[in-house]
Amino acid sequence: MSWVTQTFSSSLGRKLIMSLTGLFLSSFLIVHMSGNLQLFYSDEGLSFNKYAVFMTTFPLIKVISYGLYAMILVHAIDGLMLASKNRKARGSQRYVVVNNQSSWASRNMALLGTILLVYIVVHMQNFWFQYKFGHVPYRVYEQSMVTGEVHSAEYQGEPIKNKMEEFVRGDVRVTIVKDLYLETKEAFKNPLLVVFYVIGMVALSYHLVHGFQSAFQTLGWNHPKYNPLVRFIGVWVFAIGIPLAFAAMPVFFYIKSLGA
Repeated sequence: MSWVTQTFSSSLGRKLIMSLTGLFLSSFLIVHMSGNLQLFYSDEGLSFNKYAVFMTTFPLIKVISYGLYAMILVHAIDGLMLASKNRKARGSQRYVVVNNQSSWASRNMALLGTILLVYIVVHMQNFWFQYKFGHVPYRVYEQSMVTGEVHSAEYQGEPIKNKMEEFVRGDVRVTIVKDLYLETKEAFKNPLLVVFYVIGMVALSYHLVHGFQSAFQTLGWNHPKYNPLVRFIGVWVFAIGIPLAFAAMPVFFYIKSLGA
């Protein structure tokens, strides 16, 4: 067995894998959130639908996406294996007093990770799978190149081969595109799905509040000068800001549907 295999099959090696994949996934959250914030634009879904096309057709993004799926699986499997190994090490022993130095999140990372894995599967099935393989209708947008004003309607013309076609007619830019925005709006009319997404974001918050800082410690970045910055970013950006932004989206569409 080579030193590489020995390293990555050890507890320390598995923690290293967890840290690297976790930080990669954290960086993806920023990109994904930035794109999804376009759901709030007042352009009838044009910006978000064009973003969805870009994320599923641009070659470099497609390659990164497949790497992302692999990272999610590696991160999940590695986390479950670490949790299982820790349980076996403890055996039947149970702690009489919980160590005050450990947080609830740190003691339940496997549970939080399992909730997130279920969340990802449901999310992928509802949106990614439907967008790629399901029947997602097309919408036609007409945007004035002078005022920027947007008008849209359900596309009733001849079927198009691509996810988006765009051309200029006079001073109007016409965009025919797969309407993932409509799918999102319709999905979040279901209050149970909205609650499920909010619970998923609560789990993500607790998972990140411990995992982000722990990743830097595992990688050896544990210095009094930088620890406050890492802690601040881990808590306020990743554990609060990003989950809150993601949770706001289903809540926004549900509240909007009540007034429709």
